[in-house]
Amino acid sequence: MTTAFATLGLCPGLLQTVAELGYTQPTPIQAGAIPVLLTGCDVLGQARTGTGKTAAFALPMLQRIDLQESSVQGVVLAPTRELAIQVADAIYRYGHRLGGRVLPVYGGQPYARQQRRLAQGVPIVVGTPGRMLDLLRQGALDLSQVRYLVLDEADAMLQMGFLEDVEALMQATPVTRQTTLFSATLSPAVRHIATRYMREPLTVAIDEDIRTVPQTTQRYYLIQESAKVAALTLLLEVEPIQSALIFTRTRVGTAELADTLVARGYAAEALHGDLSQAARETVLRRFRHGRITLLVATDVGARGLDIADVSHVINFDMPFDVTDYVHRIGRTGRAGRTGAEVAAQRDARFKRNLDTILTTDNLSHELMLVTELAASADVDIARLAAAAIRLARAPEQARPIEVVRDIQPTADRPTPRQARPTERGSSRTDSRTRRTGQAGPPWHTTGRVGRLPRRTRPAAWEERRTMPDGARS
Repeated sequence: MTTAFATLGLCPGLLQTVAELGYTQPTPIQAGAIPVLLTGCDVLGQARTGTGKTAAFALPMLQRIDLQESSVQGVVLAPTRELAIQVADAIYRYGHRLGGRVLPVYGGQPYARQQRRLAQGVPIVVGTPGRMLDLLRQGALDLSQVRYLVLDEADAMLQMGFLEDVEALMQATPVTRQTTLFSATLSPAVRHIATRYMREPLTVAIDEDIRTVPQTTQRYYLIQESAKVAALTLLLEVEPIQSALIFTRTRVGTAELADTLVARGYAAEALHGDLSQAARETVLRRFRHGRITLLVATDVGARGLDIADVSHVINFDMPFDVTDYVHRIGRTGRAGRTGAEVAAQRDARFKRNLDTILTTDNLSHELMLVTELAASADVDIARLAAAAIRLARAPEQARPIEVVRDIQPTADRPTPRQARPTERGSSRTDSRTRRTGQAGPPWHTTGRVGRLPRRTRPAAWEERRTMPDGARS
């Protein structure tokens, strides 16, 4: 039987906020972790992406620390800038009724701005290990009063080479702190951290057999490397795509694929580690607002992106690690979202955009043009609107559809195969290079498409000489 939020021990202010956000029932990880965390115990949580982990650790933190104090009492470590921003935003939304203040700190922003905010006082800091360690060494960040420490996406953080940074930050906090560690997998490195720095943690885990999101339909296709772009174009033509994340393995591949899609008339942009933080935020903002339909990303985008209307995730290149595959497809089918809810969000976004144009834009020129065209062509407004739609879609209709013969879709998941080994990068640059690991299905999308070649091995197993996206934050 599902437990209601009201029975988990949360204070009235948080319960009111949860209700306003539309949360009716806690997810399994929330129902299991929140009551334990409210008692002050350390928690080792195992749950895949998209299960509501942020609320599971953020709500107890907001209740247990003194939000009126200026000293840093709550700290959340995240592996990527995007995840740090997302978590900080969620904590702010959860705690606004209680006066909660939160500061995200990450690379790519001037130190002075973050130093100034820390000097003014803030009870909660969310950041990437590299930038937080820099601020600690500069004397701008004081962790001596920390009461609640969270390691979010711990497996990714340690796999990216941040073990030494994480340990240095944890050693700078009081041993009496409450520690929470959330991870999709309990790797040896994660267990090392738990054994060394946590005090008799209680393990809260959801069903380990459920590795992917049940609301997400998965398909894979065995194709030749040379046919991948044509097959992707076919998918984009026949699938009902609202917005899509397309994952490649390398930053060079990301930029090349985005350029190829733009040249073919698609609204696409790339997201990778070579972009400045300002450029990354601009790209994500354009994607969230629907100004671009396709976001081509490396695995740096798999951690921390929470965009409500992503309808498709396509693995153009396979990751080196099964866990990364799980995190990639976790960008769709997030906790609490159903198809009806996504459709409602799309309708609401369309209405907001239309209302904005009607209320803020001066449409006098367009109205004059419509009147003139209707009069000169002697047609009604509806037919004129239909002609305008055809004109607007002319580039899309003119785009050739490349036929990939013998496409064979399947919904069955193949037996994971061994990926090719690659050199491991340094701990601070290009440290996302994977060691030999397991690989999942070579393609993922929601929906049905045509037929693909079946005589060759998956293109995912081709050895790449370009280093994967960097991890330094």
